[in-house]
Amino acid sequence: MNAMDSTTPPNLPPHRRKTWPTVLAVLVVVALLLFFGRKLFTHEAPKAAAAPSVPVTTTKVATETVPVTRSNVGTVMTVATVTVRSRVDGQLDRVDFKEGQDVKAGQVLARIDPRTYQAQLEQAQAQKAKDQATLANAQADLKRYGDLIKEDATSQQTLDTQKALVNQLQAALKSDDAQVHFAQVQLDFTTITAPISGRIGARLVDPGNIVHATDANGLLVINQIDPIAVQFTLPESSFQAVNKALRGTQEPLQVQASDRDTHETLAAGKLVLLNNQIDVATGTIALKAQFPNGEHKLWPGQSVDARVVLGQRADALTVPAAVVQRGPDGFFAYVVGDDDKVRVQPIGVADTVNGKATIDKGLNAGERVVVDGQYKLTPGARITESNKGSAAPGTAPAEASSASPASPSSGAATVAGAKP
Repeated sequence: MNAMDSTTPPNLPPHRRKTWPTVLAVLVVVALLLFFGRKLFTHEAPKAAAAPSVPVTTTKVATETVPVTRSNVGTVMTVATVTVRSRVDGQLDRVDFKEGQDVKAGQVLARIDPRTYQAQLEQAQAQKAKDQATLANAQADLKRYGDLIKEDATSQQTLDTQKALVNQLQAALKSDDAQVHFAQVQLDFTTITAPISGRIGARLVDPGNIVHATDANGLLVINQIDPIAVQFTLPESSFQAVNKALRGTQEPLQVQASDRDTHETLAAGKLVLLNNQIDVATGTIALKAQFPNGEHKLWPGQSVDARVVLGQRADALTVPAAVVQRGPDGFFAYVVGDDDKVRVQPIGVADTVNGKATIDKGLNAGERVVVDGQYKLTPGARITESNKGSAAPGTAPAEASSASPASPSSGAATVAGAKP
């Protein structure tokens, strides 16, 4: 009998003695994996790569003279509106205008059948001619009675009666003159003319219809749109500033009307009304401005941004409107430090005019602020200047951004009616 292998445990059945070396090899491999795996997992992890810089567009806070304004949404309205009606009854013969046409004061618009009124005029003229002939005969008799009274050939009573008849006929002739004039006016009313210059709306009556002086709707409506007016309101807190500006100048205050979407200046006019009382229900005061409107950029019923200029502010801090961001705590801007890292800086915005915001607190002249790319930024992020649309140092803020205020999605804000 062969001696037993020293590595084989005693008292094992023959079939298990054959698998023991395999089990031992597996245990050795597991031990090695545990040893080297612990070193692998406990090895210090490599440091995370530095965050990449964010490409943005920046500019510097500028100092300049800016207008002091107050603004709010206004409604364009006509200076004058006239409903043209017939002043006599009759059949509408024809219209001499087109819907939407511009007309001048005195221009013929429509005509009513004049034959009835022409006949009335001729009747009044005939009556006048008859009374003129009677008066001439009575005056001749009066002259004869005057000669006879000198020779005692007639009585004084006859002479006085003839004088009364002449006076009566003279009064009748004046009445005839009035009747002729009235008939002429009625005939003239059959030709309908424009009472003001303006633009015609829709035609309300077609030719062939019988029209009356009492018709409520009239024939057409003319709106005077050049010049045109804009009515808007300002908060009660702005009254003293506007009133002071009005009392401090002999000239009307300038008012600008801008498109609400594109912020394009549509017209420049003058303030013509500061209402004589403040609306206690809304806490606002109404103002009205008048604008030349030769190009018809303003239209009745249109909503515009109305801005009244109260004066000038020297050495004001300005930035493009796109710099201004709105957060839960108010307005802020991203300021770039010397290390090219940004910080969030709360700011105060006094006004925004033509895409340029006037800053009254929070920024200093010459500070570098972010104009574009703010949506990628977080406090402490490192930035790099974007080549596209970058603003060179020292350029005016308006050159670093669009001329119009940023859209609401960019976070830029327009502040109306802020105190300077």
